[in-house]
Amino acid sequence: MAVRTESRVTIASSVPEVWAYVCDVGRWPEWAPTVLECWVRGGAPLQPGSRVEQRAKGVLWSSRDRSQAVTALEAARYVAFAGPMGTSAARWGMELEPMDDRQTEAKMWIEVDLGGIMRAIPGTILKWRIQRVSDREMAAIKAAVESLTPGGSDF
Repeated sequence: MAVRTESRVTIASSVPEVWAYVCDVGRWPEWAPTVLECWVRGGAPLQPGSRVEQRAKGVLWSSRDRSQAVTALEAARYVAFAGPMGTSAARWGMELEPMDDRQTEAKMWIEVDLGGIMRAIPGTILKWRIQRVSDREMAAIKAAVESLTPGGSDF
């Protein structure tokens, strides 16, 4: 069984600014609650085939390493990843569309193929949990990008 969620948000910033923030994997801990540290293996920019390495929150106060592959990338438009979510295979991506010069429609989608012990979790409950987290992540991305002042951007 597969579970899919989508979260959408309008960000009061240009597509290039949103793209730069999303692709700065070192900043992922700012918006992804399970990510403690994140980097691209070898330090290269994101591109199809790149590996995004993470130190992630584990059970209790532990941490664990995990890795995701960049599966697709169209600059300033679309990026997708594949990697584990618990005992399941997962894919997720971010799509950006300009609404005008200063507003971006952002969509995050997540697909999980339930495997291992995660098959015991009812699909509706898992989908709700994933949706809740991705909605929070999108709100955090929106807040972070919108808080950047023109000319004072970190990008």
